Amino acid sequence: MQEQDIRSQLTPGARVAVTQQVALRQQAWTTTVRGTLVAFEQRPTGSWFAHGQGGRLWLDRLTLRKDDGEISVLNLDSGTRIEIESTPAPTP
Repeated sequence: MQEQDIRSQLTPGARVAVTQQVALRQQAWTTTVRGTLVAFEQRPTGSWFAHGQGGRLWLDRLTLRKDDGEISVLNLDSGTRIEIESTPAPTP
């Protein structure tokens, strides 16, 4: 699924699985987080050395509520894969 297609489906209430991979020398660490989407937004980092809009680097962030109630905020990068498991029911 293309990036723009997936972004249009990232609506609060959608059930998603987010897989992130971190390269570590000769191996990779992969983890998957599942939950209900609370928010999808771009937020600035607190980094003073990132030179972007407003002197900060802006990152795509997902806020998820996991099944146990824990809230997780995930920074998205090129190694992130998002799978939509279900979409919220339309409100009447």
